[in-house]
Amino acid sequence: MTTQPGVKPWTKIPDYFDAAEMTTGILAFNEETCRRCGICSFICPARSIKSDRGPMKWKEGMPWLATVAPDVTNCIACGCCLAACPEGAITIERWFNPGYFYQRLSQTSDLVYPKCYLSTDPAPADTWPAPDPDMLSPRYGSREKWGMRANRLRMTGNVILGGSRFFLNEALRGRLFSTVNGFLSKTPSDISWTDLLEENARRVPDKPFLVYQNESYTYRQVDEQANRMARFLLALGGGQGSGVGILMRNSPRFLDIFFGAQKIGMYVVPINPELKGDGLAYIINHSDIDLLVADAELADAVRSVADRFEQRKKIIVNDIEAEARGMAVPETMDRLSRAYADFSPQHPGTGYRPEDICMIMYTSGTTGPPKGVVYRYNKTSVRLMCLAAHLMLRPSDTYYTPYALCHGNALLATTTMTMGVRATMALARKFSASRFWEDVRRHRATVFNTIGSIIPILMKQPEKPDDADNHVRFVTSSGCPPEMWGPFEKRFGVKLYEAYGAIDGGGKGIFNFGTAPAGSLGRIPRVVNYRLVDDRGRDVPVGVPGELLFEAKKTSGRVEYYKNPAASRKKSGDGWLHTGDLVKQDINGFLYFVGRNTESMRKGGENVSAYEVEQVIMDHPAVEEAAVYAVPSDLAEDDILAAVRLVATKTLTPEDLIAFLSDRLARFAVPRYIRFMDEFPKTSSHRIIKGVLEKEGITDDTFDAQQA
Repeated sequence: MTTQPGVKPWTKIPDYFDAAEMTTGILAFNEETCRRCGICSFICPARSIKSDRGPMKWKEGMPWLATVAPDVTNCIACGCCLAACPEGAITIERWFNPGYFYQRLSQTSDLVYPKCYLSTDPAPADTWPAPDPDMLSPRYGSREKWGMRANRLRMTGNVILGGSRFFLNEALRGRLFSTVNGFLSKTPSDISWTDLLEENARRVPDKPFLVYQNESYTYRQVDEQANRMARFLLALGGGQGSGVGILMRNSPRFLDIFFGAQKIGMYVVPINPELKGDGLAYIINHSDIDLLVADAELADAVRSVADRFEQRKKIIVNDIEAEARGMAVPETMDRLSRAYADFSPQHPGTGYRPEDICMIMYTSGTTGPPKGVVYRYNKTSVRLMCLAAHLMLRPSDTYYTPYALCHGNALLATTTMTMGVRATMALARKFSASRFWEDVRRHRATVFNTIGSIIPILMKQPEKPDDADNHVRFVTSSGCPPEMWGPFEKRFGVKLYEAYGAIDGGGKGIFNFGTAPAGSLGRIPRVVNYRLVDDRGRDVPVGVPGELLFEAKKTSGRVEYYKNPAASRKKSGDGWLHTGDLVKQDINGFLYFVGRNTESMRKGGENVSAYEVEQVIMDHPAVEEAAVYAVPSDLAEDDILAAVRLVATKTLTPEDLIAFLSDRLARFAVPRYIRFMDEFPKTSSHRIIKGVLEKEGITDDTFDAQQA
């Protein structure tokens, strides 16, 4: 692991533990059933299990010739070995207290190799086996007992959790993965979203997967609806290699299209329903989609930019939601309801190639036009399933999300993790602060996450006697203000964790499970190489902010932008994934988020590109120059200020400019503050010096739209 100069090694910090270091479980091999095949060592992504025999030498009935030994310092708690063992010879015991674990460990000097440790968040007693001294030593356990334990663990659904190396021996692959959650002849990295859905529909067909308002859909129902949608898209001309855009607000139909398109090898492009004008037209054109499904209420936004489409698009309107709300549906557009009325729920019979694109998710364009992050069928679900296991999600959990499915938070994290453990997802149409806890209670949600300013918004709601009356086990937050951490937990009776990640973050994440100081992101697992660097690429010392870089290997950690090789190379082409985030690290290795090193802003849970807002402002005929930047907000995010210099012969009021922008920008991207300038501070190359403006902040002559 690379680290900053002056940071103590983790092994020298016995007073601090994080999720990857708490070591709250023992993972042991059963000598009676272990064949010493070496598969566990082969699949281990952290290389923490060593063997002198690889799986290619495995033969039926071969005696124990290999020694499999662990490296506890490298274990990343992914559970791959537990999932991959074809003989069910691996089992686990978990405890609540890391101190208790070390005490038990010191009393088991007779623990025979092979052994290793699996460190994860503590599990509930009703899900995992209770502590049993026999489990500490395989030599004392009976074959029947070990087999029962291993099978029980597998049934939790926390399987297929990692490993990306290619298995050359097809027979071995088939034998190995025929025992792992039913995925025949597939390496973990080959498993797609549709594989997860179809397998869950087979194993738990009547288990509720999706709850939306007063509707409930089982895994089988969602799978059948996705099959209907796949056949519908085929009839419209879709197929392998073509794309479909989804311009919709949250509803079950969104997920039907998402899964259905991927069943036939299409790629999906989720589009923010708040977009309009140039921003909407750019994504529709750049993504090369052939079909576009839009809510009826958004049909006008599509029609207004149709003359800018570079290629003809077939438009399908979501008439199901429209009729439920008494809205008119354009007669000239195909209707989504046909998918459910006219097509069979049987599998369409087509498929996908693992290396094909399955989704393009656009960023907000932090340093220019939006960039499309490419997701491929064979690099989609594994990391998020690892996260589900790391968070110790259970099949009995209900994961609540009010966030838009067009974003990675709801579509990638919540949906995938829910499927990964065969849990239930409760989906709201949109976020509402006043109805948030009412929804959580109504759905008996046990898990949710927060983004951006959600925690401050919830904390500003009037206190009620029943605030803590809920079933929530824990909440994962992104950017919780340190001073609100404790009060939030106390008021609502929940456990709060901190999480860091991004849709173009190469699968990297950092977590604070309450074992790091409040406000900290946590510490990066020791097997992950990272750096904090200044603008010249030099490592910065402890306490000094620097851009966070993760090692980007050839097989993982790299980011691909659609039709933008230059941006892809800039992001991770030098062997390091550039997050664009400024982070500082203390002497104990804990990381703290400082801000973005680009001109990106965060508003209403959305990333806003200053560049994009400036370009729209410049479209106004009265504007000569514009500079857009962030100013502090009382909601722990940013407010947007637009400084504008007018054409000498033109006049413009702040109200008129905001009205102009409201017709062309998403609501969250419209500046709150307008400041008219006579001149801008500039460099010798005539570039506006935004740093000077940011220091001046909100001046007396700045117009505030919220106070108007």
